[in-house]
Amino acid sequence: MEDGFIHFFEPGDAPTLLLLHGTGGTERDLVPIGQSIAPGATILSPRGRVLENGMPRYFRRLAEGVFDMEDLHARTDELAEWTRTTLEARGIAGQPIVAIGFSNGANMAGSLLLSHPGLLAGAILLRPMTPFVPEPLPDLAGTQVLISAGTQDPLVSAENSQELGALLTRCGAAVEIRWQPGGHGLAKGDLDAARGWFASQHW
Repeated sequence: MEDGFIHFFEPGDAPTLLLLHGTGGTERDLVPIGQSIAPGATILSPRGRVLENGMPRYFRRLAEGVFDMEDLHARTDELAEWTRTTLEARGIAGQPIVAIGFSNGANMAGSLLLSHPGLLAGAILLRPMTPFVPEPLPDLAGTQVLISAGTQDPLVSAENSQELGALLTRCGAAVEIRWQPGGHGLAKGDLDAARGWFASQHW
């Protein structure tokens, strides 16, 4: 399974950062962001295997904001298994994993949280949407989550960001939502918030 995703790997200290890019990104897009948020951390950054008009994604969608749920669940399971197998092969299976995802990658990170509780110690979700509402709810006690949302985001409503935060909180996660005065793109405020939040955690 280790060769199942084109990926970037950089060994370092714990925790392992699982970097998940947005639509059209590659395995290198979020590497500078990860290095800025957690200097010296181990980095594992896979490229999405689904192509939408030639642009890599982690799962299919039927329209803007409308997910192919069957594909989402299958791709989430695939990524979770690949992550476990790859870290075992690298000899660092015991390191806590913190996902940093943007847009489509943030939605995949949210799906990993909800589908595979215990895989991630935490997550930084940049411009995420609620991927789905599981039944029953998973136990995410001890999981730390930062949601960085744009107040003027044309793709993700403030209500959706709040709904995701509330859902993860109901699952037992410790959730913080930070609002940025912009749209769907990332800005300096996102990185400042992520760095401060990450440094405040005890991984």
